[in-house]
Amino acid sequence: MNNLLQNVKLLGSESPWLSRLRQSGSSAFKEQGFPSAKTEAWKYTKLRELKSKDFIISQTTSDTTAIELPFDCYKICFENGWFCPSSSNLPQGVEVIPLIEAILFHPELHNYICKLANINTHPFVALNQAYLQEGVFIKIEKNVNIKKPLAIISHTEGSDINLLFNLRNIIVLDENSAATVVEYHTYSGDTKSGYLANIVNEIYLASNANLQHYKVQDEAFKANHIAFSAVSQNRCSKYQSFCLQRGANIGRNETLVQLKDEGAETEINAAYLMDGWATLDTTTNVEHLAPHTYSHQLIKGVVSGNAKGVFQGKIHIAPNAIGTEGNQLHKALLLSDNAEVDVKPELEIYADDVKCSHGAASGELDEEQLFYMRSRGIGIEEAKQLLIDAYLDEITTKIDNEKISQWIKLITQENRK
Repeated sequence: MNNLLQNVKLLGSESPWLSRLRQSGSSAFKEQGFPSAKTEAWKYTKLRELKSKDFIISQTTSDTTAIELPFDCYKICFENGWFCPSSSNLPQGVEVIPLIEAILFHPELHNYICKLANINTHPFVALNQAYLQEGVFIKIEKNVNIKKPLAIISHTEGSDINLLFNLRNIIVLDENSAATVVEYHTYSGDTKSGYLANIVNEIYLASNANLQHYKVQDEAFKANHIAFSAVSQNRCSKYQSFCLQRGANIGRNETLVQLKDEGAETEINAAYLMDGWATLDTTTNVEHLAPHTYSHQLIKGVVSGNAKGVFQGKIHIAPNAIGTEGNQLHKALLLSDNAEVDVKPELEIYADDVKCSHGAASGELDEEQLFYMRSRGIGIEEAKQLLIDAYLDEITTKIDNEKISQWIKLITQENRK
């Protein structure tokens, strides 16, 4: 079990309700332990290095670093896993409350927290629950449409200490509301820092709510980033997500979407770019639980060096979910002989009159296109970058916000410099 479960003083210990939640998380993590090669959901992502590290839970935050984003937004900041008060003036109808404050003083949160993420099947969700304290509660009231994105910025100060921090974010959109949320996980300092960021998001979309959820994981190359997002959608709601993974030794982003009512739609797009010995894992599970629900997934990877990409995607169609449409596609570019991609697409269909598809493909850069560009004076490295940019353009153009799309495109290009 290593030292991931530590006896540290947490705020709110006088609350019996919160203490029970923490104890349940701790017990569930002890019961399951680390996922192993025999754990089906983790068989492609090995955690050997994670087991061997000694982690320390930081009791103090580092000096606040001003992270600037190239678009106007409301900033919600964390330093080394600790909430930093923000000076952003939020619009009317939007609440952003530090998690521990919401737990202790806003009983409404009790209807949402620890409801979607199952601690008995997800050990790192259980670990996160054992440390419930840091994170944020975001509530968008009925009929409110936020014009500027909400940016959740988690910054880590890299050092020779292997920090462990757990963040739990609860995002609730009431009927007919709309918002854009950007998660940005970044670092400064020692690139060899082996910290562990353990993130859980629980997201609730009421009828006709619309959430655009964009994430950039840009951690230190020896860091570990494990994230689980669970989404509950009601009638005619829409969830659109994009995740870019380009940093971390081990990075896993898992998404569970439950389409609970007719007309609900989800779109999950992701890209991963990797080199060295990294393992980046994208795992999705979309559950169509009602008729006439829709899901679309496109995942693209660029893998070089001795790195490994993992995609596990599951679409489940419940017996009553007639008229449902679910599509899933994974593509990967392998840029070296030792690069590896493991893919496991799954369909579970228990209803008639549905349209479902899944597919996976991997390959190398087109030699004829490279030759054509080189014959016209373009250097080999520049030619490769142009082809990779064109390959990723299909997925980055799915980001509706143009400024966010341009920002993410620049990050994908910086990865190869």
